[in-house]
Amino acid sequence: MDAHTGTDTNTDTDTSPGARTGPGTGTGPSTAAGPGPGTETPCSGTELIVVGGGPAGVSGALMAAGLGLRVTLVEARERIGGRPWEIGAMENVPGGWRDGPAFARALADDIARLEAAGRCTLVRDRAVRVAAYEDHAEVSLAHGAPLTGTAVLVATGVVPLEAGDADWIEARGTVRPPPLWCAGPDVGHALVLGGDRPLGTWLRTHPEAGARLEVLHPRADAYKVAEVAADPRVHLYEVERATVQHTDDQRFEVTAHGTDGGVRTFGAPSVLANLGMRPSPPAGDLVRGPEGYCPLASQSFRLLTAGDLRSARHQRITPAQGSGAEAALTYYYAAHG
Repeated sequence: MDAHTGTDTNTDTDTSPGARTGPGTGTGPSTAAGPGPGTETPCSGTELIVVGGGPAGVSGALMAAGLGLRVTLVEARERIGGRPWEIGAMENVPGGWRDGPAFARALADDIARLEAAGRCTLVRDRAVRVAAYEDHAEVSLAHGAPLTGTAVLVATGVVPLEAGDADWIEARGTVRPPPLWCAGPDVGHALVLGGDRPLGTWLRTHPEAGARLEVLHPRADAYKVAEVAADPRVHLYEVERATVQHTDDQRFEVTAHGTDGGVRTFGAPSVLANLGMRPSPPAGDLVRGPEGYCPLASQSFRLLTAGDLRSARHQRITPAQGSGAEAALTYYYAAHG
């Protein structure tokens, strides 16, 4: 779900290799910096660099390797699998997975299998910049030498918003609500700021928890909270703005201005953040839309995107996997068809 760096759109309809080269319009500085005709290509070792080892990135790496492409996977964390490691219930993901960690371990096993077969190289580092040139793409790393390939698939996903990031919340003093998904089944009575989908995941993870969750959310979250409105543990309040503060007895108090014009004060022993995500792309030539997301159709031929980085509306594991495979296929057919 960072700062917006532009809203250019690529209107070039030529999808042949090299036709779409710069950031968005093909006229950016990266194109001019590429090696000229007749020079040795820097991408002879890797054809597709995949940035991000979550469901979308792993899916893209698997598809690319299955198509015979030479793949390098860049992952900043110590383990492959991404956000599923933090998900307690996965009943809406095909395959009969009991929880996120089991699914994440399977993704890690997939990459280990590709490595053992010599079909994928795993680089443990953080990608800080991606660039598209006339005849190759490049990934700059935080601690290592740049990686070059024919194309780069970016699947770096999203990072959680905090209370200070939400324009409808004023958090007074040192109030910094922890994320909802860190709460255990003994949370009891709590105020939840925001109606993002981890609320439903938490409820499925702890079906026996006797919680009372008073969820204050903006109108933009209405379509999300509709999924959990029938759960008796959830009490929903649509608000325009809210002020959060500590009280003298170490409880939390929220003064909320409802969309109906009313003002209501809530109190509880704890407050939790469930505010959604913001996209987390590396710097460089990716084209971002107005909300910071990086749709595939707006990118250079040599830069592809997948997973949560594409859109706020499809941030679920199964679409992420599909988009990773789609991105790898999109590149393959454009380059080899």
